[in-house]
Amino acid sequence: MEPGLGRLMAVDGAHAKRGKRVLILVQNLPLPFDRRVWLESRALRDAGYQVTVICPKGFNYTKSHEVIEGVRIYRYLTFEAGAMRAAFVAEFLYCWIRTLILAFWVLLAHGFDVIHACNPPDTFWAIAMLFKPFGKRFIFDQHDLCPELYLEKYPTRAGDRMHRGLLFLERRTYRLADAVIATNGSYRDFAIQRGGVDPARVFIVRSGPDGDRVRLVEPDPKERNGAAYMLAYLGTMGVQDGVDGLLRVQKVLVEKLGRKDIHLKLVGGGSQLDSLKAMAHGMGLEPYVTFTGRVPDGDRFARIFCSADVCVSPDPPGPLNNVSTMNKTIEYMGFGRPVVAYALKETMFSGGEAAIYATPGDEDDMARKIVDLLADPARREMMGQLGRDRVDRELSWRHSVPPLLKAYECALARR
Repeated sequence: MEPGLGRLMAVDGAHAKRGKRVLILVQNLPLPFDRRVWLESRALRDAGYQVTVICPKGFNYTKSHEVIEGVRIYRYLTFEAGAMRAAFVAEFLYCWIRTLILAFWVLLAHGFDVIHACNPPDTFWAIAMLFKPFGKRFIFDQHDLCPELYLEKYPTRAGDRMHRGLLFLERRTYRLADAVIATNGSYRDFAIQRGGVDPARVFIVRSGPDGDRVRLVEPDPKERNGAAYMLAYLGTMGVQDGVDGLLRVQKVLVEKLGRKDIHLKLVGGGSQLDSLKAMAHGMGLEPYVTFTGRVPDGDRFARIFCSADVCVSPDPPGPLNNVSTMNKTIEYMGFGRPVVAYALKETMFSGGEAAIYATPGDEDDMARKIVDLLADPARREMMGQLGRDRVDRELSWRHSVPPLLKAYECALARR
């Protein structure tokens, strides 16, 4: 039995209206570290839902059970898979079994009416299927297109056994869902066209920033590390995030264009962080690059981005990146910073006139776009204001709450 579960077995669901009890399943990140799921959890809580979350431990969130801001969180201990495919399969299977066991505990202790499953992976449909005969609703919150994520990492393996298996799991998830939550219009199209989901049951809930995280503060010259100009990057540092390409852009700026007055600050962590540090060292970029690691929300986090002259979204073109919304781009805009990015479909939708777009994958072009923007402070100020206005008007989290609640209304009304 999970520590602390025994004393929670008394059912407290009597205090929640039937249909208002939600179980959210997450495998990718712990809560409240997963910002999107945490925002969803708090929005549902504010709407009167009783919210319970099952997720892994990690990032200093090591308690097996706790209640944070009225949201119950059950966590399980996981492990890092090795590089072999069999290790990944073992990790997913282990996490799936731990999630299933905890789902039964939550059913006994608190009850639930809706299972809200966040991917990756696309395997939680099999858990929802066990509870469907008892009237439980299933909402699929699609954070990633897993088949495209696979092709992003292995572009030559389209149609192989693993790719076909991922497409099968995605189809099963779509088919079982009472409602589908998509992060943007492209993902909605996949649900309708590839998944065959009724368009009336697909809701776009964008991952917009909230005011607690994105707020304006006074710039701090110390963040520039003595340079005249500063570039900033925020986000995960994985294989598909393009941070290696951003280091090559910085090398073009320093060596080819002679811009030793530009410092690059990289905020975040991920599986490639150590190799990226080694890459920067090997390229002789250490005087011009700073890796901060993960920076908690707060004054320092805000100061970094409010001190930047330009923020960069270096996500390279690919099957997943072309159709995915990059949260960092919208957060840059929330800080009132101009953005340089590659011309990818959903990035261009998010950035609008607050960004300028380089030819996808052309690192020299991105470097030239950065230099042009640094030379035009009036344009930077105008772009920053346009971005902040657009976030406030359309893209902040508060605009995502109504479609989230409509997805729940749809799922609960479905027979």
